[in-house]
Amino acid sequence: MILNPRQKYLQIAFNRSMNEVLKMMRQLPATDRILIEAGTPFIKQYGTIGLARLVHLWQSLNNGQGYIVADLKCMDRGFTEVQAVKNAGASAATCLGLAPVETLDAFIKTCADLEIDSMIDMLNVPFPFEVIQQLKKRPDIVVLHRGVDESLNSTKAIPYHDITRLKGSYNIVISIAGGETLRDAQRAFFNSADIAIVWKEFYENPDNVKELAEKFLTSIKGYGRN
Repeated sequence: MILNPRQKYLQIAFNRSMNEVLKMMRQLPATDRILIEAGTPFIKQYGTIGLARLVHLWQSLNNGQGYIVADLKCMDRGFTEVQAVKNAGASAATCLGLAPVETLDAFIKTCADLEIDSMIDMLNVPFPFEVIQQLKKRPDIVVLHRGVDESLNSTKAIPYHDITRLKGSYNIVISIAGGETLRDAQRAFFNSADIAIVWKEFYENPDNVKELAEKFLTSIKGYGRN
């Protein structure tokens, strides 16, 4: 695992145009507590060349140590997709928990072989624990995810309740996606999540990235004192 499992992180997903994303990233404070996500729409539009540009910029802003997530959401042929983003410099990649077990196993093994972090995204998976139980090897990170479209349904809750069961059985890093406010980020960390993923406020306010990042970083206990 590349991430430090004893630290908390803010993951910011970017899905605007290439020039806009690069401009937004340049506003961010230099810190290892921010993970940059090349969102699925961004990767579909710009591919591995676009991903490589984000890697180059974030690492140049962080003394060569910037962490970039390639949000592939792959469902099949995980081996090929992981190789592609590894070659572009990604630190982690995602696979959907809805994928066949064989795909998940191949994805996790390939990530381990290529030395990048494996993230299993549990979007629309009702019982994430049961998925992890079936795998030959656990992933580095499990993403508990209420989707963007799901958030329009007021009865769909962010799945904080799954954190305790997963952490009670596995030494695993948990990421929470689907909350977009500072309160949501605070709640994620309060419920023992290790990573809080945000995107909407940054997407809607591309000229206020620095202020937004600093605001969300306050949800990480001890940030700025270490």
